[in-house]
Amino acid sequence: MQALITGITGQDGSYLAECLLEKGYTVHGLVRRVAIEDPEHRLWRIMHLRDKIHLHAASLESLPSVYRVFQLVKPDECYHLAAQSYVTYSFEDEFSTLNANINGTHHVLAALHDCAPKCRFYFAASSEMFGKVRETPQTEQTPFHPRSAYGISKVAGFHLTMNYREAYGMYASSGILYNHESPRRGFEFVTRKITSHVAKIKLGLAKEVRLGNLDAKRDWGHAREYVRAMWMMLQQDQPDDYVVATGTQHSVRDFAEAAFSHVGLNYQDHVVVDQQLLRPADVETLIGEPTKAKKQLNWSYQVTFQDLVREMVDADLRLFSQRK
Repeated sequence: MQALITGITGQDGSYLAECLLEKGYTVHGLVRRVAIEDPEHRLWRIMHLRDKIHLHAASLESLPSVYRVFQLVKPDECYHLAAQSYVTYSFEDEFSTLNANINGTHHVLAALHDCAPKCRFYFAASSEMFGKVRETPQTEQTPFHPRSAYGISKVAGFHLTMNYREAYGMYASSGILYNHESPRRGFEFVTRKITSHVAKIKLGLAKEVRLGNLDAKRDWGHAREYVRAMWMMLQQDQPDDYVVATGTQHSVRDFAEAAFSHVGLNYQDHVVVDQQLLRPADVETLIGEPTKAKKQLNWSYQVTFQDLVREMVDADLRLFSQRK
């Protein structure tokens, strides 16, 4: 089986590549040329897999370059994970977020339609599509009300995926994934920002961490668990859309408290609320209802919130201990 992953250099892409390799897939990844030219900084999540996977240089913003890769690989499964996914940045540069995320998804679907119409397609949707939630918890039937350019771009990608499924009969599924974290999370995301600063503070390399809305609540899971659900979606007889979540919720304050307490510190002594970090239109609360994924995919979530936080803090302690 040939699988192609866009966004293979990211957190989810790296875990998914590992998962697929274990299942005997030949794994291809679509990456920017600059990543291949600067592997130390841009390929660090997949360096341990470098001799086991096949990387292809292309830009999702260029249909010809995407088309060329799909014509060459003709994958059996395609996992479209690549996106500008940092919500705060999407407020700062709405145009590039919308352009990259919407056009990138459209280019991948169009190339698949022409080059590999039997390929099974997975679109990485997001809980940010729900935004200002209409009901709690959210299900596959909950109306969307995105509150950022990122959320808007994901709604557009979700409907593009559905349209290619309905109009052209393509096997195209979307996973509406809630916040998922790991030691491979980017440092700009609040969870990794917290755990990296906890490690630095514990090691005497920093004194504080500046955060925005401590009361924002999210349904946080482990990325390694969520990529299993991606694969399971493409093994079903019929394509469909699924909420993937833990069904539990914690605030940013809870995350900070758990991370600092893991190293014997009080978060209140080191967390500074910075008004400049507040979003123009914040999403206050998100929590998913994963019953459909549990029943139809037989997917179950295994990692507790505390274990996730501890794993991330411990990984950052090891990382920054090496840099001292």
